[in-house]
Parts: sequence; structure tokens; C-alpha cells
Amino acid sequence: MKGKNAAIMKEGLWTNNPIFVQVLGICSTLAVTNNVRNTLIMALGVTFATAFGSLTLSAIKNLIPRKVRMIVQVLVLSFYVILVDIVLRAYAPAISKQLGPYVGLIITNCILMGRAEAYAAANKPWPSFVDGVANGLGYGAVLTAIAVAREFLGFGSVLGLRLVGDWFTPWTIMIMAPSAFFLVALALWGSKSLGARAEAKKKAAKAAAGAPAPAAKS
Repeated sequence: MKGKNAAIMKEGLWTNNPIFVQVLGICSTLAVTNNVRNTLIMALGVTFATAFGSLTLSAIKNLIPRKVRMIVQVLVLSFYVILVDIVLRAYAPAISKQLGPYVGLIITNCILMGRAEAYAAANKPWPSFVDGVANGLGYGAVLTAIAVAREFLGFGSVLGLRLVGDWFTPWTIMIMAPSAFFLVALALWGSKSLGARAEAKKKAAKAAAGAPAPAAKS
């Protein structure tokens, strides 16, 4: 992947990450991140709906009257969310039952509407699709990292596999909703700190490059 597509992927995964930078989709951390498997399914569902929703909306953007733009966006995005729900009910009923209404509530995730408005409405279909994939994966990567920490500390396992012995005492707070907010806050703090350090290094490098060379001693 080269050029513009690579830049779009980098932006969605890191420089404009939907959680770290845009601060969207935070509520999902409360719903599913105490279980890695459920988090992965939710992340894939959001990625699918965002990518194909953005692709479709970009392809038909010139046909949508401005007054009903947001209504059409919700209808298109809902179609893909319903597809995700149907597939889960058909092929993974146990997971579908565990996730309950949260799959259907993907449509309320601000990332879907945010990318439809901010990117798909002004760009061509393929870049819009790549943008949707990038933002979905960026969202999923953060939630998966949080889910690994919560499941391991809360149950002593990851993906249902026990990783510690009987000596380990599970942290009950990690399977409760407040722990998700604590971990998101720590992740945001860490990403902002790294970003600030990188920006400071760039400024220092520019300043050093622009400084006049010291005069040679005679």
C-alpha cells in the first residue's frame, strides 16, 4: 500500500485515531471490553459497517439531497449494521446472545456518522472505503488492547484461555464498567504524551537545522 492509501491508513490507525484523537466510540469500552472475543467481534462489525457505509455514501453522495443527507446516511449505515447482526445470529448465535443489543447499537457509534460526514461526503469511493477500514481498525486496536488488560486482570485469562495459576486473585473492578474509563484515560494520556514528545523533537530538529553554523575560530 503506497501513497495516499498508506497516508489514510496511518491517519486512521494513529495520527487521527478515532479514540485517541477524535475521542469517538468511547461508550463501546463499557459494553464489551471485559471479554477479548466479544471485543474483536464488535471491532470487526464496526470496521465492516464503517468501510462499506463510507464506500456506499461516497458513491451516491451526488444523488442525496442536502436536506435529507443525514437521514440517508443513517439508513445506509443501518443496512450494514443489520447485515452484521444477521450474520452473527446465523453463524455465531452464542456470541450474538452475549453481545445482545450492542451489535444493533453499532449504528449509534459516532465513528460511523463521523467518517461519513467528515470524509465520505467529500471524497471518492475507494479512499472513503480505505478511510473506513483504517478508522475501524484504529478503533478496534485500542479496544482490543483494553479488553486484553481487563480480561487478564479480571479473570486471569485471554480469549478464555487461563494464563495464571490458582495463586492469582482476579481484580473484580476490572470486569466492572468504571475500569474501562480508567484504562481509556491512561491510553489517552499515553498517546498524548508520545505525541507531545514527538512534536517537541520535531521543533527542536527544525530549530537546530535553522540555527546559523558557529563561526570558525582563527
